[in-house]
Amino acid sequence: MSEGMHKVWLIARRDYLASIRTKTFLFGLLVAPLLFGGGFIGLAVMKERPDIRERRIAVIDHTGVAGKAVIDAALTSNQRDLFDKTTGRQVKPLCRFESVAPDDRDPVAQRLALSDRIRQGTLFAFVEIRADALTPRKASRRGDDDSSSIDWFANEGSMAETRRWFSGPLNDGLRRVRLSKLGLDASHFDDVLRFESMQNMNLISRDEKTGQVRETGKKRDMEAFGVSLCVTMLLVTIVMFTSGPMLPAIAEDKMQRVFEMLLASATPFELITGKVLAAVGRSLTSSVVYIAGGILLLNSLAMIGLAPIALLPWFMIYLVAEVTMLCALASALGAACGSPQDAQSLGVVLLAPVMIPLFFLAPIFQQPDGPMASAMSLFPLFTPVLMLLRQSLPGGVPWWQPWVGLAGVVAATVLICWIAARIFRIGILLQGKPPNIADLMRWAVKG
Repeated sequence: MSEGMHKVWLIARRDYLASIRTKTFLFGLLVAPLLFGGGFIGLAVMKERPDIRERRIAVIDHTGVAGKAVIDAALTSNQRDLFDKTTGRQVKPLCRFESVAPDDRDPVAQRLALSDRIRQGTLFAFVEIRADALTPRKASRRGDDDSSSIDWFANEGSMAETRRWFSGPLNDGLRRVRLSKLGLDASHFDDVLRFESMQNMNLISRDEKTGQVRETGKKRDMEAFGVSLCVTMLLVTIVMFTSGPMLPAIAEDKMQRVFEMLLASATPFELITGKVLAAVGRSLTSSVVYIAGGILLLNSLAMIGLAPIALLPWFMIYLVAEVTMLCALASALGAACGSPQDAQSLGVVLLAPVMIPLFFLAPIFQQPDGPMASAMSLFPLFTPVLMLLRQSLPGGVPWWQPWVGLAGVVAATVLICWIAARIFRIGILLQGKPPNIADLMRWAVKG
C-alpha cells in the first residue's frame, strides 16, 4: 500500500470508528426509521384499532323522495362492512341516520343548528340533498364552479373516510330513485346497479431462454407499493443522516483550525478522500443493520417473499454513489463556509438531490414507465432514488436503463469529487469573508 493510500486509510478509519462509537450515531440509527417510518406504524395501528364509535348522520332531502332510498342504501352498506369477514371483529363504525325535514324559509338557520349539534358531539355529520339532484345534469348546473347537488357538513379533514364511504350508498340510492322515475321494474335494480371490480393483473411475458410464456397472475398492489416505498425511503434516510451532518462538521473543524494541523501530514485530496470513505462506511453499516432487521421482521411475519433480495446489489451501488457524491459536495461547501452557521443554511442545497425526487413519487407510482419517470431517473443526481424506486415496482424497467443510469451516476460522482477536491484545497485554508458563487466556480475551473 502506497504512503498516500495509507494516509487515506488512517483518516477514514479514524473518522469511521470515532463516529460509530458515539451515542449520536447509535441514537440516529434507532430514531431514523421511527421518523421516516412513523407514518406506516401509525397506519398499522389505526388499521389494527380503528375508530368504531357510533356515528349519527342527518339527511336533509329537498327532493322529497331520495332521502329514504339513500338512508336504506347506507344502512345496507354499513351492515355489510361493519364486521371483518374473517375474524368477525368490528372494523367500521355503526352509523345511524335521521331524516330532517328541510326548512325552506330559513335554510341557513337550519344548517347552523345542525352544525352546532356537530360541535356539541350529538351529531357526526349532515348531508343536504338539493332539489335538482334527480334532474338531468345540464339542468342541474348552478354555475361553472358549483355544480354539485349534494352538500356534506362534518367536522373532519378533507381526507376523512366517512365522506368517501357515504358517497357510495348516496349515489346508489339516487340511481334507484332515478330508475324508478323512468318506470323500470324495481326488482331488477340490484342487477342493473351491481358493481363489478377489475383485477389488476401482471403483464404476460416470454422467457428469453426457454421461450415459455409466463403468466404471473394478479398484482399485489399494496404489498408492491409498500415494498417499493420502504426501499426508497431507506435509501433516502441513510443518505440524509450520513451526508447532512458532514457539512457543518467540516465547517466546525475549519473554524477550529483542525485542518491546518492535519495538512501538515496529509494532502487536501487525501483528507477529503478519507472523510468520504468514512461516510461511505457509516452508510454501509447503517444499511446492513436496517436490511438485516427488515429481513428478520419479514421472516417472523412469514412474509419473507416480499423481501427484494435481487434488488440489494443495486441498493448498495446507489447508496455508495449517492453518499460519495453528497459527502464530497459537503466537504467542498463546508470548506468554503466561514462558520457552522453558514454551513447549516446550505443543508437544503446539499440534500436537494434526495429531497427533490420525493416530490415526484406519486406520478412515478402512477406511470413508472412514462416519459417523465424515465427521463428523471436517468438524470444522474436523481438516478439513485428514482431508478431504485422504478426497479422495485412489479413492472420493473427496461434492462438497459439501470446500466445507463449507473454510467451517468459514476461519471457525475467522479466529476463532483474532482470539483469538490479543487474547492476544498483552496477553501479549507481561507479565513474571513466566505466566497461567493463566482469564487467557487473559479476555484473549480482553475484549482
